[in-house]
Amino acid sequence: MGQLALLSWPAVLLLATAAGLVAWAATGRVLAWLTRRAILDRPNHRSSHTVPVPRGGGLGMLAGLLPAWAVATALDGGPAWRWAALGGAVLLALVSWRDDRGHVPAGLRLLAQAAAVLPAAALLPGPVLQGMVPAWVDLAFAVLAWIWFANLYNFMDGIDGITGVESAAIGGGIALVAVLAGTAGEAAPGAALAATSLAFLAWNWQPARVFLGDVGSVPVGYLAGGLLLALAARGVWAPALILPLYYLADATLTLLRRLARGAAVWRPHREHLYQRAVQGGLSHAAVAGRVAAADAALLGCAGWSLAAPLPALAVAAVVVLLLLVELGRRR
Repeated sequence: MGQLALLSWPAVLLLATAAGLVAWAATGRVLAWLTRRAILDRPNHRSSHTVPVPRGGGLGMLAGLLPAWAVATALDGGPAWRWAALGGAVLLALVSWRDDRGHVPAGLRLLAQAAAVLPAAALLPGPVLQGMVPAWVDLAFAVLAWIWFANLYNFMDGIDGITGVESAAIGGGIALVAVLAGTAGEAAPGAALAATSLAFLAWNWQPARVFLGDVGSVPVGYLAGGLLLALAARGVWAPALILPLYYLADATLTLLRRLARGAAVWRPHREHLYQRAVQGGLSHAAVAGRVAAADAALLGCAGWSLAAPLPALAVAAVVVLLLLVELGRRR
């Protein structure tokens, strides 16, 4: 088992617990403020909810996650990519909060995402594609993959509980794999991501009292994506692919399906398989529960992949395929 740099396991757990408690309390305060200001997500024909719900609860989650990320980075010796990612997350939170309150053009949002991703990607601890391509190709791939992951996180945050479940599984999996693989620099921020996700989930489980909003889903997806790319850059590529595999599959397949029929892919919609399952009669909690069960299996596959990457990837693909079939068969 790997050493945790300057952070012992008790210190990691203490930091994660503190981050979770701050996120839980801050989300409650943010919820009260959003309600007073009537900052609401109002239902429309693309919504999966039927009553107005306060939007912007991600401010509370970030109140726990960002300070924990900074403390963990400082105590881990200050890896440069994580400081750059912290600044990028703040930038994305500011732009996304403005988008929650009104409208930020898609081009400007994409420019902000590129500004957040490029410096951090250039500072990752190694080549994401394991040295198989020239350095500039590897950097271009990391930048594009990171931007796509932040956006797909936003796309997939469409029903109660789903992103809290997914983020807790990804963060906890990153922490576990980082320790087992001896690449423990990602353990503390991964644990903080898991704890703050569970704290937010207490407010977001069906029936949700508050939504993340873009101010939560975009920066959280950005930070989770950075941790996964850092694992890959340290040579632990299979778990980095396995842990987010359901979100990657549902979002990417839906995008390709919409592209194939000429739909405007940048416009909001209700065509993801998890949304179709809700339209077909499953409750938000039932869908999130199925995702949680699949994520538990993926976490096991991620650990197994440290010894047998290709068989673990094959089993993980079967797990995700079964979940996609289960969600997609409902009309």
